Amino acid sequence: MPENLTWMTGLILGGGLTLVGLVISLVVWRAKGAARGLRGVAWSLLPLVAGLIGLMNAVWQFVMSIIGILVGLLFNPAVWAGVVLAGVAVVLYVVSGVMAARGVGTRPRGRASEEPKAARGGGGQGAADAARPAAGQVGASPKKSAAADDLSDLGDIEALLRKRGID
Repeated sequence: MPENLTWMTGLILGGGLTLVGLVISLVVWRAKGAARGLRGVAWSLLPLVAGLIGLMNAVWQFVMSIIGILVGLLFNPAVWAGVVLAGVAVVLYVVSGVMAARGVGTRPRGRASEEPKAARGGGGQGAADAARPAAGQVGASPKKSAAADDLSDLGDIEALLRKRGID
């Protein structure tokens, strides 16, 4: 196929595309009415306009460049390896989201900080570390969580209700 079109070749190509478009527009006119048919005629005249103005060469080069890029991508094994890896990445991302939503393969929050250092591989200082309070605490027991405080308040309320004879 030629890289560049002459003016006459562009005019012939534009005229041929216009004729094909006009035939299709006639079929559309009969099937869907005059408004759709006239719109098809307007679009059908554009290739002839491009041929007359001399733009058909630019359109031809653009179309051939796109086809060249697509053919180059189609037959390049590195591109297909990239497509496969992109697919694997998407599948892994979706699977990890489903796993996280179901709580599979995740650790509960706060559990890692509750483990003693001896269990985490702290060496031979396990007994001394277990007797010593954690950093930031001054020998007091750790505070209850908010959920535990709420439940203990409910227990007090239940006791008051039972004392009054209300079940």
